[in-house]
Amino acid sequence: EIRGTEAARRRARKYTEHAMKQRTGRLFITEDCDDGDLTVLSVPPEVVGYVQGHGGSVLRSIEEEWGTLMFFIDVDLSRAQRLAIFGSLRGRRGSELKVLSAVEMKMPGYFNTIRDEVINRDKYKDPTGTCGTDYMTFKDEGEISYALGKQGGTRRKLERSSGAIVQYVGMEALCSGTRAERMRVREYIKWLFQQLEGPVYVDGWENRDDCTVVNIPNDCIGYITGNRRATLGAMEEEWGTLMFFMNESEFKGRGRGGGTEKLAIFGPERPRRGSELKVMSGIETKSPGFFTRGIREKRSDKVGFDTDRLLFRDEEVSYALGKDGATRKKLELTSGAILQYVGHIAFIGGVRRERRRCREFITWLLQQRRGTVTIPDISKRDDVTEVEIPVNCKGWVTGNRGTELRRMEQATGTYMFMALDSRGEERLLIFGVNPGSRNTEGGRAHAARLVEEMIQEKLRGDDDRRGYGRSYSDSRSRSPSRTAARRRATSPPVRRGRSPSARRSPTHRMRGWDR
Repeated sequence: EIRGTEAARRRARKYTEHAMKQRTGRLFITEDCDDGDLTVLSVPPEVVGYVQGHGGSVLRSIEEEWGTLMFFIDVDLSRAQRLAIFGSLRGRRGSELKVLSAVEMKMPGYFNTIRDEVINRDKYKDPTGTCGTDYMTFKDEGEISYALGKQGGTRRKLERSSGAIVQYVGMEALCSGTRAERMRVREYIKWLFQQLEGPVYVDGWENRDDCTVVNIPNDCIGYITGNRRATLGAMEEEWGTLMFFMNESEFKGRGRGGGTEKLAIFGPERPRRGSELKVMSGIETKSPGFFTRGIREKRSDKVGFDTDRLLFRDEEVSYALGKDGATRKKLELTSGAILQYVGHIAFIGGVRRERRRCREFITWLLQQRRGTVTIPDISKRDDVTEVEIPVNCKGWVTGNRGTELRRMEQATGTYMFMALDSRGEERLLIFGVNPGSRNTEGGRAHAARLVEEMIQEKLRGDDDRRGYGRSYSDSRSRSPSRTAARRRATSPPVRRGRSPSARRSPTHRMRGWDR
């Protein structure tokens, strides 16, 4: 079944036919195959095997990264092979530059022979009419190694924070995107290398729409930076931002403003806010009250992106945090909002719908500490799946103190609990912004499948006990089907009734970087 606009359905049918034909041999591309969604790149025959990888593994990984369809279309192995790349403009460009980077590694100098063709391809063909490709040449291997970073981490953060496609082909950095994206990435690369020479200060940062600045106490700078910049690097990797301390000169800034330094965070609004709240959470752990002193609750009515604040009582914080921050991460993932705890305050970032959903999830979580949760009507919600649990299966499905529900939550990225309806009858509710599907892993549909499997397993076990007179102790033993269901869920198995419960304790210690 193929759904979508007429153009989308036509492309989907074409891609499906091409994918099926690959089983019978090489494909031939004609002019009518190009609906403005095709890039053809010549690859030297000497490196075709390297570009393909074993069993096409390299091409498949590039397809997965950029959402494209790629295959070779020539049969004459004595000349350059044409690689067809189908997909969106951005996806095709990212795939093309990734392949060129691999080709240049095995055959240095090849890029220079097709430079103009590559640089000018698809120029100005995006909706803004400003799409293009800029390039800059590195001086030596040291510079390109620094700009690449450990396992490509620096290149990825430049790409994600700027919005441009950034790829290194030989000794050159190619940056593709709109004019604004290319300008940003050039500035980011310039500041990256300026840090090698001394302090960096961005004039006019207050007027930029891609910058957030956080004041950091001097005695917390090492804590936030981490050993060899490990902590800042982890936050950049998590949120796709570029972060560095900003000083006007080597002698100014340090100790100014009441003993603080400016930490600049560059990137789109949502990742910047996520990085900022992560930093604030860490600082508040190290220096209590620095950000939260005098802060009150806030509920914004803004439809677009904004941040709400929710105050916790002292005993509620550790419960809402969970072991190693697992509960906070679950609420963040399933609500679609940014959720970070700064001291005893929950900061909730997102559009209005996400913020309201996250508030509801936190409210229901805290209600579970005091007793049963009642949610009378879910008919108008699109983020929940309801599952009726037979009375004799409830304990089997939930597990000892909810251990089975927690296992399924972790495996599917959902938020699950038993709640009463308007008639006072209990049912299982599965919440999450990802609906999932019948055949995919993750989401509400996946969680519902796991629940149904457990119900059927329990009912079959009850039938077996009636038929063969099994003892009560046998009824609690793990059946082969239950073991198989546990293996399908990727979380580690929990031995029911034998290991101590993972019960949350109000005295659970908060750890700054577990949030």
